[in-house]
Amino acid sequence: MSVGQQTKETPRPAEEAAALRAMLDTWAHEYYVLDAPTVPDAEYDKVFQRLQALETEHPDLISPGSPTQRVVGAVLDGLVPVRHTVPMLSIHTETDTTPAGAQKFDASVRKLLGWAADEAPVEYTAELKFDGLAINLRYEQGALVQAATRGDGETGEDVTHTIRTVAAIPKRLRRCNAPVLEVRGEVFMRRDDFDALNERQREAGGKTFVNPRNAAAGVVRQLDANIARQRPLSFFAYGFGDVQGWEMPATHAQSLQALRAMGIPVNEDSTVAAGAEGLSAFHVGIAARRDSLPFDIDGVVYKVNDRALQQQLGFKSREPRWAVAHKYPAQEQITTMTGIDVQVGRTGKLTPVARLAPVFVGGVTVTNATLHNIFEIRKKQVRKGDSVIVRRAGDVIPEVVGKVAGNRPAYVANFHMPRQCPVCGSEVVRPKGEANHRCTGGLFCPAQRKEALLHFAARRAMDIEGLGDKLVEQLVDAGIIRTLPELYKLGVAKLSALDRMAEKSAANIVAALEKSKQTTLPRFLFGLGVRNVGETTAKDLARHFGLLDNIMDASVEQLLEVPDVGPIVAESVHTFFAQPHNREVVEQLRAAGVTWPEGPPATRTQLPLAGKTVVLTGTLPSLSRDEARDLLEAAGAKVAGSVSKKTDYVVAGAEAGSKLDKAQALGVTVLDEDGLRTLLTTAAG
Repeated sequence: MSVGQQTKETPRPAEEAAALRAMLDTWAHEYYVLDAPTVPDAEYDKVFQRLQALETEHPDLISPGSPTQRVVGAVLDGLVPVRHTVPMLSIHTETDTTPAGAQKFDASVRKLLGWAADEAPVEYTAELKFDGLAINLRYEQGALVQAATRGDGETGEDVTHTIRTVAAIPKRLRRCNAPVLEVRGEVFMRRDDFDALNERQREAGGKTFVNPRNAAAGVVRQLDANIARQRPLSFFAYGFGDVQGWEMPATHAQSLQALRAMGIPVNEDSTVAAGAEGLSAFHVGIAARRDSLPFDIDGVVYKVNDRALQQQLGFKSREPRWAVAHKYPAQEQITTMTGIDVQVGRTGKLTPVARLAPVFVGGVTVTNATLHNIFEIRKKQVRKGDSVIVRRAGDVIPEVVGKVAGNRPAYVANFHMPRQCPVCGSEVVRPKGEANHRCTGGLFCPAQRKEALLHFAARRAMDIEGLGDKLVEQLVDAGIIRTLPELYKLGVAKLSALDRMAEKSAANIVAALEKSKQTTLPRFLFGLGVRNVGETTAKDLARHFGLLDNIMDASVEQLLEVPDVGPIVAESVHTFFAQPHNREVVEQLRAAGVTWPEGPPATRTQLPLAGKTVVLTGTLPSLSRDEARDLLEAAGAKVAGSVSKKTDYVVAGAEAGSKLDKAQALGVTVLDEDGLRTLLTTAAG
């Protein structure tokens, strides 16, 4: 074969480039316009980079319409187009997820600036790269007059009607009445809000979202603002667009400070970094904390800090030369689903779980992912042998979010839920009106027994330190523990006889069990594992009824009198305590010495801090965040997550951050731990 001759397996560069562009355009339409992606970001990035490489090798293939030369996006039908005064450009993505990616960017900047190796390091601002929807907020004379999506960078969509429902976005700036000031940032959905939204959608039989980014985009681009109002969104600013009548700060870091001073949310995780070393340290530090963040990020962003240097560096086609997005391992990947198993949870819920060909996603190797329920399997149309998209973000259980279009290798029958529990053989039922199947075995079922024990011992329940998965599995499998009260019969001798259990460890667990006997009514209620009763509901029940016996004897009608308790929760509580074996468990736990302070029913208005809103921030010297929250809620206070004009107190510890700044700006009373204890003591009389 002569040099340059093509085979069927190796398409000509022009043909390959055309195919790649068509593929990218289709995926971009699904992602930006339909908010329903069919491939993960990592797959898009691979194809995009291949097209970039082809165009670099063959410059004659470059065209203005190529995805590499423009910002991809379109205006949704029904939304009014908005022409951006200052284009909203994307930034270059560095996909080398190691610290070397930061070194490449710094080397590029130094080369473009013409700085010698022995010159001072370039100063950068390093920030998080939020996985949300870019928004331009236009303020005139300090008032919010318009909000628009990025769109294709030149023209976006008017989404003012939905953005006005986002509580985090101020409708008026503080101490800024510039004729025009455009703020740019990211609208996103927190992980807990995303999980709650999808759970509500599943229960209602509605559309579930692939990831928080698309959920946020779907909310923002709703034509009906009332729907947006029901779906909580958050916002962080990271820069400016058109600015008239206001002097821009000399550095990007100062710009972020100015945004904070205007009352606009800016994420605390930003820093000024010196050279490649500083950028690499930031990348590594955020990577270590990525899973614990309350929202998704897919990388960090580096920007040359000095605006004069930014102007010197300038732009190339669709990207500034002075900024880069440095990615982390993808949280979505494609793999093959090799089968479906069924797991049984603490409450008897049967969850179908996909068995997967091992895939590295979100920083770990994943071999299993949840499919939620039979209706989700039908909706996603996934079967054994399919190529599927798997998502893992933070501590969230990996899930199959959809299949990749294409033919299955052969005919595969639909999956059906089992009629008998795969663990204990008890009958499986699907309660009327519910999407989930459940085992009827109760504590007879070892799977439920194990999960019930783990839930009972959890930190926010009875807080039995050391009673983890492996120990509970041994205790149940050996037949040592069958019910919750039997935990308190454990002794050092019995525990130390177990595998890998030294006498000292056994003594520590016995001590933890003894300590857990002194608890609170809300913790005890939560620990019992009543369906639909979370921490907040347990606190509401305890506050309303005062005594456990009152809760156990309450009718559905009486339970409905509790604030925020609806028919489903009321029925769950009533049904639980109507079962003789559950009442017997409670009495045996009391007989084992489990106790808590009880008193007559208390309403919120009778509690000393009733009507007060408190925000906790930073690290307190001796109280954990949970302990401080418990003390405040027991006194009737509402513990909120953000500071506003309605906040009565902010309790601040070490490294308090922007919440403390906002409290001081609003004139909210700030307390340290001693001040908190004094407040609680004084309020109690």
